[in-house]
Amino acid sequence: MNPHTSTIIITSLIMGPMLTISSNHWILAWTGLEISTLAIIPLIAKQHHPRATEAAIKYFLTQATASALILLSSIINAWTLGQWDITQTSNNTSCTILTAALAIKLGLAPFHFWLPEVLQGTTTTTALILTTWQKLAPLSLLVMTTQSLNTPLMLTLGLMSTIIGGWNGLNQTQLRKIMAFSSIAHLGWMTTILTLSPKLMLLTFYTYVVMTSTMFLMIKLLEANKISMMMTSWTKLPTLNTTMMLTLMSLAGLPPLTGFMPKWLIIQELTKQHMLIIATMMALLSLLSLFFYLRISYYTTITLPPNCTNYPQQWRHKINQKHYLAPLTIMSTTMLPIVPTLLTTI
Repeated sequence: MNPHTSTIIITSLIMGPMLTISSNHWILAWTGLEISTLAIIPLIAKQHHPRATEAAIKYFLTQATASALILLSSIINAWTLGQWDITQTSNNTSCTILTAALAIKLGLAPFHFWLPEVLQGTTTTTALILTTWQKLAPLSLLVMTTQSLNTPLMLTLGLMSTIIGGWNGLNQTQLRKIMAFSSIAHLGWMTTILTLSPKLMLLTFYTYVVMTSTMFLMIKLLEANKISMMMTSWTKLPTLNTTMMLTLMSLAGLPPLTGFMPKWLIIQELTKQHMLIIATMMALLSLLSLFFYLRISYYTTITLPPNCTNYPQQWRHKINQKHYLAPLTIMSTTMLPIVPTLLTTI
């Protein structure tokens, strides 16, 4: 890609969510979302392949629909109240439309169909951006309009996303699709707790970004696209093979790893709010995600030659280590002891 084009795209990709986060006016927030959407589309379609083109078109259509709904919601609210302040969204119709639009942008169930297909059609790096950085602007709008959101609706969206993210990930063999359904399930946890404790939702999002980024960077370093390709990953970087298993268990939410922290705090908050049935359902539904994380761990770490002679062994010709993976792996696995410090900061 041309250096000038890359500079424009990366700058727009950074400035779009920043504009949305820092704005208090609906038009500016909508402009930031549009800039972010238009900046990521060339990265999705960068590969000259029909699947990449299809993913770019799907992403554009869904995001354009969501942006149009956000604009409609803000216009209805401005028509009713006479102002464009984001925090003053109080019209019921406007709030419902806004919730649906942001659910489409995030990929929450039942508006999740575009996310696995788009991630499968693009590169691992672009998939990382889509599942982390691109979620920042819609989630910030949800946080700014927390007081106006319908709690039962958000709980319903959260439960549906957790169910679909865990259930649909069970029969997947493509790693990017598995990470897409993992993203949907984690977004379900965030949406469930959003109206009850926005700060806890932000803490969950931060830990999710760290763990997902670590996992995607490991997948990129190993050049793996399918679960079957993970069988011989130990021949490339044996140490990374072990740390990947720990990162997967952290994503699953097993103690004493970092991923246990947000799920523990969310279930505790739901219990305090006397939502015992929802808390129990969320805890049980996390077992679905645990299954496909364990399956990847099994193929990666436990299944070693001579049990997988059907797959070529990818021997190391040069050591290709990435130094940024070390701090990311530490953050993804060992942050549970500092939970009290994190709770005081939020």
